[in-house]
Order: sequence, then C-alpha cells, then structure tokens
Amino acid sequence: MSGEDPPATPDDPLAVGDTAPEFAATLVTPEGETRETPFSELLDRPVLLSFYTVDFSPDCIEEWCAFRDFGWFASGDDVRVVGVSKSGPRLHRRFIDRLELGFPLYADTDLAVSEAFGVAYRTFGVFRRSRRSCFLVDEDGEIRYRWLGEHWLDPTRDTPPVSELHGAVRAELGDEPETFGF
Repeated sequence: MSGEDPPATPDDPLAVGDTAPEFAATLVTPEGETRETPFSELLDRPVLLSFYTVDFSPDCIEEWCAFRDFGWFASGDDVRVVGVSKSGPRLHRRFIDRLELGFPLYADTDLAVSEAFGVAYRTFGVFRRSRRSCFLVDEDGEIRYRWLGEHWLDPTRDTPPVSELHGAVRAELGDEPETFGF
C-alpha cells in the first residue's frame, strides 16, 4: 500500500469522495492471464470494485452470476467490473471458468486491499474476511459510489443491489439511468 495515511479500519470504510488507495495484487483475468497488477493500471475508465468473501460460497456465486447475467456489466467499455476476495489465483481461475465470468478477480489473500478500503473484519473475532461491498472509483481515483453489506455474520442476506449499482454507473457516466423494469 502507498500513501501517508493509515488504512481505514473496519469501523471506518472509505466513503464517497475519498481517494481510493493505490495497491498492487495478483489479478486473474477471464482471458487466462495472472499477474501482479496495480489498481491504477485499471483506471483508464471507472472501476466497480466488488469485495466478496470467497469463491464458490453460495452467496458469492449468486452475486457474480447476477453480475454476469445483467448484461450491462459486460457490455461496452464504459465501466470495468473487478472482484476482490481472499481466494487465491488458482481458485479464482476455476471460479471464472466454472461460472463463465467476463470479469477479472483480485486475489486479496492477506486482506491488505480489504483493510485499505476499510472492509476487512473478523467473524467471531477469529476468521478474517471481507465485508461484502462495492466501490465505484472514477478515473481520477475518487470513490463516487459505495455500497456496504450490513450482515457481518450472514453475508447471504446481503446482495449488492444491481439496479442501484447500474444507476450509480450511469450517473457517473452522465447518462440517464436505465431501470430495466425495476
């Protein structure tokens, strides 16, 4: 991590208007590439960074399938959707292939990225994990939208609101939000 400020704490997640921290972590792409990638390298367009617990948990499968099936996430070059979880690169590769995802996934095995965004915590004070959350970061690194899951113990009760995320992306791009019937 870079910068002078200490990373946010789990009680202090980054907020809209904050600057996203610079980091580098292993990124696994749908095209089969796995490499250490600085976050700033992805900011040639807005990035929707989605933190989730681990690959293949039922709640995460539901979330990523919703992203995959909701066509606007994958269509066009307006926004880049990127996942972040504690799972390692090999499991990410299997997860991408099994669910036929068109999104890259960061391997945050030590939860340093989650800590920098203020979304790392311990379940029962023991198991470290990421709080389900989404941050829309613009090309200048400013957080323009934030969604935080509220159920620290049962993440299956929190699913990112896809239509709300879409509205935030459309607002960032200066387009009228499409409701898709919602």
